[in-house]
Amino acid sequence: MTTGYEAMIEVYCRQLKLPGLRQAFAATAREARNTGQDYTAFLASCLAQEVESRRQSALQNRLHQARFPWVKTFDTFDFSAIPSLPKPRILALADGGFVKAKENVVLVGQTGTGKTHVAIALGICAIQAGYRVRFTTAVSLSQELLQAQAEARLPRALKVWDRYDLVILDELGYLGLGPGGPLLFQFCAHRYERRAVAITTNLEFSRWVEVFGDPNLTTALLDRVTHRAKILVFNGESYRFKESQRHLLQEGQGATANSTG
Repeated sequence: MTTGYEAMIEVYCRQLKLPGLRQAFAATAREARNTGQDYTAFLASCLAQEVESRRQSALQNRLHQARFPWVKTFDTFDFSAIPSLPKPRILALADGGFVKAKENVVLVGQTGTGKTHVAIALGICAIQAGYRVRFTTAVSLSQELLQAQAEARLPRALKVWDRYDLVILDELGYLGLGPGGPLLFQFCAHRYERRAVAITTNLEFSRWVEVFGDPNLTTALLDRVTHRAKILVFNGESYRFKESQRHLLQEGQGATANSTG
């Protein structure tokens, strides 16, 4: 049964915008009574509940803002599928130090080798470290910038992207960018040594001109993107193909077991 004091605390928590404390104070009070906590310890417990509630809320907000197409972590990535990939070097990036240093990460390799998985996992680690992250594809971003340019708001659009400490630019090289190529160059140049970028691409650096068209622009872009960058090369058979084959094998074994059971 709710007491008069509990009702007052409920109202005060709403007025002061303390959702964590509002949800936890009753249980915390019961625990304090049962363990004989003094008033100072009880207050500290209440405030700790509010701090943790705000931390979790901020984490969820940053995850939502990132717009990941799916959630991927290093726990679900099979490093053994690509033996040439330096696992210790990749995990060393998980503390978000490259984001703080405003350095880039470029993940280069064939289609399906896990580049996007690792990029998203790095993004989630950066979010957990307190950074703001945004995921997009090269084509989507170039189209967005083209629209902003057509509406005479390109400088403002670039500043909007400045709010993100790390931008994950996925699938560079899968499709040509056409007139959006120079704008994507402008985006990367704008972030150069100011914010971090992680790029996944299926093209070796020598072939980036196929995407941007202009050799001089491509060279200038590579100079900025690769300066002090972490380059991760994904060599090997398609990771997604191996995963699908493994699932098919498991399903086949399950079907066989059911038919003989």
